[in-house]
Amino acid sequence: MSGDVSALAALEKSPFPNPVGTTGASDCYSAVVLGGTFDRLHDGHRHLLKASADLARERIVVGVCAGAMLAKKELSDMIEPIEVRMKAVEDISSSLQSIKPGLTVQVEPIIDPYGPSIVDDKLDAIIVSKETLTGGLSVNKRRSEKGLQQLQVEVVDLLPSELNGEKLSSSMLRRLAAEKIKREQAGCEKTIPSQTSKDP
Repeated sequence: MSGDVSALAALEKSPFPNPVGTTGASDCYSAVVLGGTFDRLHDGHRHLLKASADLARERIVVGVCAGAMLAKKELSDMIEPIEVRMKAVEDISSSLQSIKPGLTVQVEPIIDPYGPSIVDDKLDAIIVSKETLTGGLSVNKRRSEKGLQQLQVEVVDLLPSELNGEKLSSSMLRRLAAEKIKREQAGCEKTIPSQTSKDP
């Protein structure tokens, strides 16, 4: 929680104009960018993508983490392959485009924390969660160094899990999957009789 507060405080003191988005309106920006792992696509991801579509008039750029970006993730060995995760985002994007014709959604892998957010000069805003506010600040710092316009930082709240009130996240779903595998393995070990060798 303290991380959220310090990130908000940093953004509010940021030299960038209107650093934290509070518009609540739709079609505010021509183009927006967001990024994430998008593992085991869940309602939190759908909420984030839907909010991005609401805010964008023309284009959404979605970066999907790959390679070294996954190394420090919890239970990283259980993260779905990049092809599966990108396909899941593309499927959601198709449904968003059916609701909002004319909206372009670019989905691409990213191997660093910035991806297209620090090279695309046509972007207007970056969509983040409270947990990734500092990432939005970092993007704007890099854009400033490159002489690109600053992005409005729009904050979208994540959804609580229906299970225990914990924030819905891919890491939580991986933990649940790992626990299920352990229970299944433990059950198998109990049902398989131990085999001891006997002399003839």
